[in-house]
Amino acid sequence: MVKNQFKRISGLLSIALAVLIDQVIPVSPKQPEAKGRYFLYFLLIIGALLTVGYIASFFSKKTADYIEKNSPLIAGGILVLNIVNVVCSKFSLLPVLFFPSLDRVFGVFISDADIFLRCIVSSGKLLLIGFGIGAVLGFTTGVLIGFNKTFAYWFNPLTKIIGPIPATSWSPLVLSLFSTSYQAAVFMIALSVWFPITVMTSSGIQNVQQTYFEVADTLGAGKFYKIFKVGIPASLPSVFLGFFYATTGSFVTLVTAEMFGCKIGIGWYLNWQKSMMLYANVYAGLILLAVLCNLIIKLLFVLRGKLLGWQKGIIKW
Repeated sequence: MVKNQFKRISGLLSIALAVLIDQVIPVSPKQPEAKGRYFLYFLLIIGALLTVGYIASFFSKKTADYIEKNSPLIAGGILVLNIVNVVCSKFSLLPVLFFPSLDRVFGVFISDADIFLRCIVSSGKLLLIGFGIGAVLGFTTGVLIGFNKTFAYWFNPLTKIIGPIPATSWSPLVLSLFSTSYQAAVFMIALSVWFPITVMTSSGIQNVQQTYFEVADTLGAGKFYKIFKVGIPASLPSVFLGFFYATTGSFVTLVTAEMFGCKIGIGWYLNWQKSMMLYANVYAGLILLAVLCNLIIKLLFVLRGKLLGWQKGIIKW
């Protein structure tokens, strides 16, 4: 019981320690002055949310389990930020130009909120188009390779040759083939998504137990029924794995692709701030990129949970 309570409160203890250090130890004079105590504000917001969750845990078993599971992880994350704050902000043990204070990094989210919003909209649109095209083509190709031996014979070598090459490596050729850099970015993102989804979809179909198809044949199922009602549903775990790989790959390609002539977007923002040597803004952009990528992966997990509910109890989630 005591151990469980310590787990629930560990996040608050870590935040209390971080607030104490931030208040007691002055900022190094080497660090440029920030416009506000934004790291402290961040700690107080997280602390308030954890406090509400801790109080609610006494009234809800579900909330108690959630806080007990995630509070130590939050405590570890805050501890890392606390160490970064001490090393970079309080004592400036690393070069100030490349390692700004956390107050300056978190302050970027306030000062550049408008441009961040426009970058998210632009990058989201580009990612949605490229990911959508790549996912449709990848899934279709994977299904054809998995079910059609003739198609697999002719197309597998092409997949093995083109697929492993990083999508961004095609940038010199792509920029000369497409009339705009935006079209080139869409192509590179689609290519980075196409390969993992193709491979994992075809692999999942080929690994479906043959007994499933034999049972379907016994019951008089036709070819299309076996494809869409047996093969594809049974291969969905591998398909989703391909989508997870594609998501991370698409974000890497997105950042690189937006550096080639795009006038707005997260990749454009990172490249612009790096050229201006404003590394607080660069770190803020990277944090934003990581948060967006994790949100999309979280949505994929939710979708997987809806479509693959039958796996619970069979495969450990």
